[in-house]
Amino acid sequence: MNILDNFMTRAALAGLGVALAAAPLGCFVVWRRMAYFGDATAHASILGVALALSFNMSVFAGALAVALVMATTVSVLSGRGFAMDTLLGVMAHSALAFGLVAVSFLKGVRIDLMAYLFGDILAVGRVDLAVIWGGAVLVVALVSWRWSALLTATLNPDLAHASGIDPRREQLVLTLALAVVVAVAIKVVGVLLIAAMLIVPPAAARPFARTPEAMAAISALIGAISVLGGLQGALMFDTPTGPTIVCVAAILFLAVSVGSGLRNMAGQGGEK
Repeated sequence: MNILDNFMTRAALAGLGVALAAAPLGCFVVWRRMAYFGDATAHASILGVALALSFNMSVFAGALAVALVMATTVSVLSGRGFAMDTLLGVMAHSALAFGLVAVSFLKGVRIDLMAYLFGDILAVGRVDLAVIWGGAVLVVALVSWRWSALLTATLNPDLAHASGIDPRREQLVLTLALAVVVAVAIKVVGVLLIAAMLIVPPAAARPFARTPEAMAAISALIGAISVLGGLQGALMFDTPTGPTIVCVAAILFLAVSVGSGLRNMAGQGGEK
């Protein structure tokens, strides 16, 4: 029997692909404080799902196109005098609302809305797996290629300009990578929980990391543990798989935070 015939194997591989893609990108989301930006892009993708089903297109292509348009629009408008938090709030919830309304107009198309909102990793097929890993490899290659420039633009835009690096170009690179991650992660955790996979593993990795590269690597490891632990937990307790994966990641973050806090308190006590 082929190893990919097992639905749990396909689910695990799909989750690991998303964890690999989300890790380096999630670090930049945390460093740049772009959490709401990721949320807005993810919410917009449900509109892409509706459009893809309407025109009999690939759901991945529809979600990618709309996520890319949304991310690019926010990037452009943020430099035109609009307050970023207000702009993201309006666009994120408006896109989600329009997407849900658009889905309700679909006639003759059976759609499991919950699967797109919260993911349906256990239903991942071979084609889905190829798309997820193709997207993951693309994102990792893109971020690796621009890693030094992205770091410089993130830490100090003025230094980036002096070094011949255009911060807005690097922002567009992140925008493209974010749109790809959103499109490939829909099947795994759904549009409402994609931002969690971008934010929680890097946040949990931060106390252990001494370099940006180490933070990305540890984030990928935490993401992988969350996926495998979430799959096992969902199987044991008969819970929704996507939310369970995020719950495991949140528990790891909480454990790391408590451990780091206790270590700091012990260190301060030792100094006295």
